[in-house]
Amino acid sequence: YFNPKNISALKQEKLKQEWGLSSSKFTILLPGRLTYWKGQEKFIESLNILIEDYNLTNFQAVMLGSDQGRKVYSKKLINLVQRYSLNKKVKFIQHCKEMPLAYSLADVVVSTSVEPEAFGRVSVESQSMGKPIIASNIGGSKETVINKKTGFLYQYDDPRELAKILNTVIQLSPDELRSIGNEGRKNITKKFDVETMCQSNLKEYKRLIKN
Repeated sequence: YFNPKNISALKQEKLKQEWGLSSSKFTILLPGRLTYWKGQEKFIESLNILIEDYNLTNFQAVMLGSDQGRKVYSKKLINLVQRYSLNKKVKFIQHCKEMPLAYSLADVVVSTSVEPEAFGRVSVESQSMGKPIIASNIGGSKETVINKKTGFLYQYDDPRELAKILNTVIQLSPDELRSIGNEGRKNITKKFDVETMCQSNLKEYKRLIKN
């Protein structure tokens, strides 16, 4: 399902237009429902630092996810975007039926959780789609992201470190980004293909029976 080869260029272009994205700007995607522990506030802070400290402006960020009724929190995020004058940089998108298509529009994917996630689906899905991932160094992402090879891990509560890594990634050439993405895809297909997972489970069952 999460395979870049299955992406239609026509659908890509259509979604890009729907979301009002520019082809000439570096696209940062943060998927995940809007809730405190997903770290969206830290992400917005990091974008402000990116402009203030690194003088980087040629980017656009998509925060993809519903607030699921958490109106106070989503309002807080919108206010933060306005406070930092990021209105033209940050787009809030409620929902996307085809997540692989959403990933395909990104130059880099970010997972900013400030509390540990058991698995960290975003890190796995983005790598599977051949996209570099920047993830906080807690929970499942520590196990699924190979730091500085398939993506980058940063201190979960440090927007300055996140901004520093974003700055580094934005400076990479398309070939370098592609190379990281390819390593990510290899990493995920190796670890999570059905055969490998079945063999791993079988091995564990045998060990339990033996003991």
